[in-house]
Amino acid sequence: MDNGRNKVAANLTVFFENPFWVGVFERMEDEKLSVCKVTFGAEPKEYEIWKFVLENYHRLKFSPAVDMILKKKSVNPKRLQKEARKQTMQNGVGTKAWRALKLQREENKLERKNISKEQRDAKKQRIFELKQQKRKEKHRGR
Repeated sequence: MDNGRNKVAANLTVFFENPFWVGVFERMEDEKLSVCKVTFGAEPKEYEIWKFVLENYHRLKFSPAVDMILKKKSVNPKRLQKEARKQTMQNGVGTKAWRALKLQREENKLERKNISKEQRDAKKQRIFELKQQKRKEKHRGR
């Protein structure tokens, strides 16, 4: 943060993960990284990706933020250009992004697990109440 302003950066990497094309959105904000994975299906064109970003970015469900270590260093413009070219040629996503995606999957898994446990308990309670009701009806007249 410089002068009380937040630094925000975003990155989209599109790559082929058999059998679909996948996009990974990385959002760096306040030295924290959060990630969202989107499956495109067929190979998306540049204009299709741009349209998707404009229409759906606000709906994306990003992972919880992971701390990110930022290195402050002077930037050589030629080196920066070389790194940008290297990133565009590179396939895949950084390990921090994968770690953030894994964290998101684990949270979703725990959430589903809790929901299914609640449903299972509710079903057991319903069955128990039905058995109790049947038992009372059997002994009603005697």
